[in-house]
Amino acid sequence: MKNTALERFVDRHFVQATVMPTFVLMLCVFGLPLVFSFYLSFTAWGLEQPLFSGRFVGLANYDDVLTHPVFLQAILITFGYTAATVAAQMLLGLGIALLLNVDLPGMRIFRTALIVPMMVTPIVGALCWKLLLDPSHGVFNQWIGEKIVWLGRPDTAIYAIWVVGVWQNTTYVAIILLAGLRSLPSEPLEAAAIDGASRLATFWFVTLPMLRPYLLVALLLRTIFEFRAFDNIYAMTGGGPANSTMVLSMYTYLVTFVQFDFSIGAAAAWLMLLMSLVMCMLFIVVIRRREAL
Repeated sequence: MKNTALERFVDRHFVQATVMPTFVLMLCVFGLPLVFSFYLSFTAWGLEQPLFSGRFVGLANYDDVLTHPVFLQAILITFGYTAATVAAQMLLGLGIALLLNVDLPGMRIFRTALIVPMMVTPIVGALCWKLLLDPSHGVFNQWIGEKIVWLGRPDTAIYAIWVVGVWQNTTYVAIILLAGLRSLPSEPLEAAAIDGASRLATFWFVTLPMLRPYLLVALLLRTIFEFRAFDNIYAMTGGGPANSTMVLSMYTYLVTFVQFDFSIGAAAAWLMLLMSLVMCMLFIVVIRRREAL
């Protein structure tokens, strides 16, 4: 009886016992820094002070951030960059996925090559593009025969960053959508062909509706990742010139680790996190409404 009771106890709490070490580790690695940053966002704390001796200032840090013109500009740049980049990635990713969904000899080689941009470390890819866009030795200026400082002009820097982001992450969308296309049932497509539907009509009224869950997943993931884009901008422009590429992540980094204003940086980081949560909640609401239809 004792062995049976012990076995039942172990079986009942086995999952909790095995998950608990990972939970505690994740809590220490991610939870404690989050709590401390939240505390910092309500205090005036400096590096010269003891850890928890910052003066409580309430919402003053948030007020300073929300009234700072560079932060407000960063919000507009971040949302504009995110919308433009994600839209391009979704359209190009869908087109590439449709092209690679055709069963032709050697197509597996092209599908495998699709992941090459994703395998390149973002900072390395950004530095390579920085060399390609160099005004004196870059290949782009040699091709067009002009000396354009792509990353040194406010009117071209953001477009250069956009091109790099699209090049590097379009394959991510293409892989998700290609997996969705390969998993779609063939019966609806065959029925549409028997009814005499054109390829465009079949794609618009049959393929796209069945592909909607994969499109929403790719859209959600890419929006989250591009909203917090940092690597390319840090390596190529550092937020300049004239703050033309100053996104929220870059602003938070500069305030925190260059100006060493950790309280303002924590407030900016939490505002950025709040914006991300609101976007995620909107996506979830849209997905649930689509599933309910």
